[in-house]
Amino acid sequence: MITVLSGGVGGARFAAGLAEVAGEKVTIIVNTADDEEFYGLHVSPDLDTVVYTLSGLGDWERGWGIEGDTFRCNEMLGRLGLENWFRIGDADLAMSLFRTLMLRQGYRLTEVVEMARRALGVRARILPMSDDRVRTMVVTESAVLPFQQYFVKLRCEPRVLGVVFDGIERARPTPEVMEALEAAELIVIAPSNPVVSVGPILSLEGVRERLRKSDAKRLAVSPLIGGKTVKGPADKMLAALGIDPTAIGVFKLYSDIIDIMVLDREDSKLAPLIEESGKRCIVTDTLIRSRQESARLAKTILENVGIT
Repeated sequence: MITVLSGGVGGARFAAGLAEVAGEKVTIIVNTADDEEFYGLHVSPDLDTVVYTLSGLGDWERGWGIEGDTFRCNEMLGRLGLENWFRIGDADLAMSLFRTLMLRQGYRLTEVVEMARRALGVRARILPMSDDRVRTMVVTESAVLPFQQYFVKLRCEPRVLGVVFDGIERARPTPEVMEALEAAELIVIAPSNPVVSVGPILSLEGVRERLRKSDAKRLAVSPLIGGKTVKGPADKMLAALGIDPTAIGVFKLYSDIIDIMVLDREDSKLAPLIEESGKRCIVTDTLIRSRQESARLAKTILENVGIT
């Protein structure tokens, strides 16, 4: 049993490699604090990115949405005078319609995701971190913004002063999430944004404590290579929050819940600094530009931790 904590493009690409190598043994716990309502629909960007990437439907190069999708509905909404800066493709829109309809019928978000992943032929199990509502709010110099406004509409331009997970005090991890953590032989924190992708999962009541006490092998893959992210604002957000925007800074965020840190070869010089703390490092090529590279990284990690 391999349990992955994931969010965003990097996490989805990494999870795709693990799922290709280990199939049904993999469970992916996905951030839902980026969820938002657009055009009256419940939109789950991170969940959908994971589902699409693992099903083979996703646009690998762009990192989000469905490959070959069109945007006629989105364009017409703009012509009708609605803000349409959050681009949802026509096929992608069907997923949000399906999710909203099922939630209105009383299904849990966990159940809706299970229906979708089975329908699209995804072998790995995919779990939302919670069925409760949590919203990532980005505190900037001028306003407190929902994450999608900061990330998509304003292209991460405002200076970040802080991040708040609205509703996190009331939200609970699902029983399925806690069971996946309990049953895991290996727990992996994917190369996702530590602040807004992994942060909400770890902030749920009981999750970090469960990880601390776990007998599983626990590791994190750094999302930074040479102090930079491949996609997304992780490096910028870490720096703004006073966290060293390097693999060392990421390691410090996770040091109490991992045994192993996976670094890119470009950051090999940082390995001794991490190993001084008694933790182990795996140094390999972590840049994921294709499904083949994702599977290679997954195999390298599993071989290094002794899981076949």
